[in-house]
Amino acid sequence: MNLKEIKELIKLMNENELGEVEVEQEGSKLKLKKLAASLPTSVAMHPSYMAAPALAVKGPAEAEVKPEAASKDHLKKIISPMVGTFYRAPSPDASPYVEIGQVVEPGQVVCIVEAMKLMNEIKSEVRGKVVEIPAENAHPVEFGQVLFYLEPV
Repeated sequence: MNLKEIKELIKLMNENELGEVEVEQEGSKLKLKKLAASLPTSVAMHPSYMAAPALAVKGPAEAEVKPEAASKDHLKKIISPMVGTFYRAPSPDASPYVEIGQVVEPGQVVCIVEAMKLMNEIKSEVRGKVVEIPAENAHPVEFGQVLFYLEPV
């Protein structure tokens, strides 16, 4: 199963508000499961979820990001297709896949997101110059989180 097919499954999960999907294809098995932090907003707003410490911590961080997002409307985004750990390089002693100021091409690997001990190469779908890398190396990322901002070239 390739990254595009996995993205389609994630989209299907979000559109139908599914918490878990399991697919078996050609001897391979894939199981996608949403974490509580990635539940739809309508569910997260339920009073029983309001007291959750993870949501209380996440709220202020989102408030800080919203004003910046308005100024970045013209930029293209490379977003995380899954929950996992973000790595800028293929190994700790290797150079990062991309740096700020570098132009990336469609299909070029820009980072890795490790999920369930699998290293998933994330590729750019657009051409552009890297202007910001908001994700921190070796830190967790969420599904849909912006990993890179690209200026169209």
